[in-house]
Amino acid sequence: MKKLFCFASLALALTACSPGGGKDEWISLFDGQSLDGWKANENPSTFSVQNGEIVVRGVRSHLFYDGPVRKRDFKNFEFKCDVLTKPGANSGVYFHTELQGPGWPAKGYEVQVNNSHGDPSRTAGLYAVRDNPQVPAKDDEWFQLHIKVEGKHVITSVNGKVIVDYTEEENPKREGMYVGRLIGSGTFALQGHDPGSEVHFKNLMVKLLP
Repeated sequence: MKKLFCFASLALALTACSPGGGKDEWISLFDGQSLDGWKANENPSTFSVQNGEIVVRGVRSHLFYDGPVRKRDFKNFEFKCDVLTKPGANSGVYFHTELQGPGWPAKGYEVQVNNSHGDPSRTAGLYAVRDNPQVPAKDDEWFQLHIKVEGKHVITSVNGKVIVDYTEEENPKREGMYVGRLIGSGTFALQGHDPGSEVHFKNLMVKLLP
């Protein structure tokens, strides 16, 4: 009996230490001090860590989550982060994407981050799929961006208010550079859009769903 108890305790300890996390557990993807677990596909200088935040400012680049959680392959999940945009900034959070070379990510959905940039697609819209024309947050103020994906169903919200509630249809029509904008699985990425955009991210967390 004592031996069985020891094996059970060991199994429980290994589960608790697993980078996959447990049910209903929020897992941090950013240590607040470095970009460990993240990798830029081009122009790494666009991303820096200051005061516990990922600061995105510089020429086009995308920062992909490349750490151990779920082996970088997320399917059903909730993701949340705190975001602050500077005036005129454009950025985005990709999901179901994958690390690639230079260029705009060819795979996955982009959840837009834009409260005052010239592009009319605003924060929390699914870019080029279900765009949001209304500004849900203010520049220079922190807001929480939340993304939930279950099967083909995607919900985005800002500060608890639902912005997009979208279910991907069968054989969705995608054209040009957006042919890979489909539900699947993959990692997350933060977008550095252009040198005139400055966006700050912190408290990047994921919860794994069945």
